[in-house]
Parts: sequence; structure tokens; C-alpha cells
Amino acid sequence: MANLASTRPAPSLPQPAAVVQLLKPVTWFPPMWAFACGAVSSGVSLSDHWGLVLAGMALSGPLVCGTSQAVNDWFDRHVDAINEPGRPIPSGRIPGRWGLFIAVIWTVLSLAVALALGPVVFWAAGFGMAMAWAYSAPPFRLKGNGWWGNAAVGLCYEGLPWFTGAAVLLSAVPGWAILVLALLYSAGAHGIMTLNDFKAIAGDTRMGVRSLPVQLGVAGAARVACAVMALPQVAVIGLLVVWGRPLHAAAVSVLLLVQLVMMRRFLAEPVQRALWYSGFGVPLYVSGMMVSAFALRGLA
Repeated sequence: MANLASTRPAPSLPQPAAVVQLLKPVTWFPPMWAFACGAVSSGVSLSDHWGLVLAGMALSGPLVCGTSQAVNDWFDRHVDAINEPGRPIPSGRIPGRWGLFIAVIWTVLSLAVALALGPVVFWAAGFGMAMAWAYSAPPFRLKGNGWWGNAAVGLCYEGLPWFTGAAVLLSAVPGWAILVLALLYSAGAHGIMTLNDFKAIAGDTRMGVRSLPVQLGVAGAARVACAVMALPQVAVIGLLVVWGRPLHAAAVSVLLLVQLVMMRRFLAEPVQRALWYSGFGVPLYVSGMMVSAFALRGLA
């Protein structure tokens, strides 16, 4: 029986469950949440445009984010064969060059849906697709450097979906207030991305990946991550006060204060507590995003 199993031909088509795993649904939430923040910040009634909202969330999560995951797994397949051989491509559940084909198909599908949602959304999605490929694929391979790679992910996970959410409902380029908050929360997301790098310091060092913990050391990277997460929120609070939204500013301030308390604990043991802070501190950050989005209604 063992011999028969070993001689069974490899599948020629990818397994559906493996395709779903390749697209990593667990990663879709951040851009979908940011899209929802953008939709709320537009000031347009969501209940009157639920079809556009659902289509935009599908674009931000399963399509654009899913594409980025497929691209990343394809170009990391040799590393995954060593570190994570059970992943869909190195395990053979997605055979041959199907990983690349899925990435290309999902790119085209994403752009088609974006085009149906309007020219502004199309160009935003096109930029997101370009960043997704540049992040993982040579010659750019932005993920090789923590400064550039984390900036690209932060922008595409937070700022770009926020922009898209507002653009879908406004059918135009959003106002400057929306753009400023989207960029500020994108900058803060750079620090969130750094949290993910603490679990892979040894592997990144061996593979030549210059993550911030590799470049700056554990303590230095932790301090930078905290500062990068906190300072944009301070700027948001200041803007909300200037814009006459004191209650929203107070709410974001409370969320930030709790984060600062948690950051002190994280800084004491960054490697051991990075996952802990991601699980408990980051939800406070993204809650502040939605509070800020509601503050923009009637303003932007």
C-alpha cells in the first residue's frame, strides 16, 4: 500500500481548500476594516449603498489582499519549502506553476472589479496591485528591508483601503481631511508590521532579510515600533480638536493612553510580548481608526 501511495501521480490542478489557504482569509480583516472606516468617513449613507460597500470590501479583502498573499507565497516558495513545508505550494497541494497563475488571475479579477467601481477606485487598486508585486517579487522585493516593506504593507493595509472606501461612495477623490487621516494611520501601521518581525529574527538573519529587529536590534526596533504607532495617533487627536471634534479626540486619547501603558510592558520584553501586544494593543489602534472615521462625517 505504501508503494502504491508513493507512485500515485501528483494532482495536476490545485485543491480548492489549498487555494483558500493560499489567499489567507485571516489577513483580509485589516484592509476590510480600513475600507469600512473610509466608507464611514465619506459621510454617505451606507444603508443606501450596501451593494457598493459589499463590493468594495470584497475588493479590499478577498481580492487585493488575497492577491498579495498569493504573490508572496509564490516568491517565497523556496524558503517555505524549508521553514513551512506544509504550506500549499511547497506541499504540492498547489502543483506546478499554479501558484503564479492564481496570483495573476486574482490580479486581473481585482482590477476588473475595481474598474466596475469607477476610475478612482481602479487607479487605487492598480497602485495596490503594483505594491503587492513589488513587495514580494524581484527586482524590488521590498520585504527584504523593514523600512520599505513595512511602509508598503502599512499603506496598502490601512491607507489605501480607507481611501478606496471613501472614493467608492463619493465617486470622486476624497477630501483632504480623509486623505490626511488615512496617511497618518498608514504611518502608524508601519509599527504594527514591525511587531510581526520579532518572531522571525533568527530566520531573517540567516536569510538576509533586513527587518527592523535585525537592523536596529530588539530594543531599538521595539522603541521605533512604539513611537511609530503612537505619534500618528497624537497627530490625529490634535487634528480632531482643531476640527471641532473634542469628544472623538477624547475617545482616541483614552485608547492611546491604554496603548501606552501596554507599550511599557511590551518594551520590557519585546520578543516574548510582541504577539501579546498584537492581540491586545492593535485592536485599540484600529478602534481609534473607526472613532476618527465617524468624526469626519459632515466634515470631509
